[in-house]
Amino acid sequence: MTSKTNTASAARSKPAKDKASLWGGVAFLLFVIAALVFGAVKANGYMQDEQQMPVQVIDFSGDYQHVNITRLERLIRKSQPGSFFALDVNEVFELVEAQPWVYRASVRKKWPNTLKIYLVEQQPVAKWNEDLLLNPYGDTFNADGHDLALPRLYGPGGSEKTALEGYNSMHALLATTAMDIEELSLSERFAWQVQLENGIELNLGRKEFIDRLQRFIDVYPLLAQQEKTVKYIDLRYDTGVAVGWGNSSSDTTNKES
Repeated sequence: MTSKTNTASAARSKPAKDKASLWGGVAFLLFVIAALVFGAVKANGYMQDEQQMPVQVIDFSGDYQHVNITRLERLIRKSQPGSFFALDVNEVFELVEAQPWVYRASVRKKWPNTLKIYLVEQQPVAKWNEDLLLNPYGDTFNADGHDLALPRLYGPGGSEKTALEGYNSMHALLATTAMDIEELSLSERFAWQVQLENGIELNLGRKEFIDRLQRFIDVYPLLAQQEKTVKYIDLRYDTGVAVGWGNSSSDTTNKES
């Protein structure tokens, strides 16, 4: 009888122990989860706190003359949190490349407190339609170039690369002389007009403008021997040129064969 009583008592106490163990496990799991959440919150707060992990140095490198580094650093610090971990490299990259004098940039973090920025500056080769600048690839950019001694190029929208290619070809041809281009205009019909640094204006037309420029180079030594000053030359003729002579009183036009 006693044995049966003990067996029944043990059977009743086993579910109670299992239930207690289950709740103990649940409580421990909840404790672990709470500890992890608390730790994550604290860690995130630490990483976001610029007093704990500040970006102390913004290191600029590269070959640049026109980029205002002081202003650019101020823009970066204003737009980004000061924490090393919270700083968004992609956003800094977009901000840097949006600057008018920046052609290309790379941005990276360097542990523990440095942001490294490498700059490739725009290289202006000409002024375009008064208000823009052209780089060597024929791309326009809007930067202050009023003080730059550059040739002036004009043309319809979308003709930037064509105008620059034409200028480069003419500039290379004129390199054999003492003359150079001060201003080049490309009309809506893609006719070329050039003003040289010595003040002579050349009308080259739309076709074979390089051949026509070579014709000018060939004939100019003869024209330079004249007592009158050459003002402009129209080279659109197949076998000759029309010359405009300038003096203090009047201009006349002669056709040279």
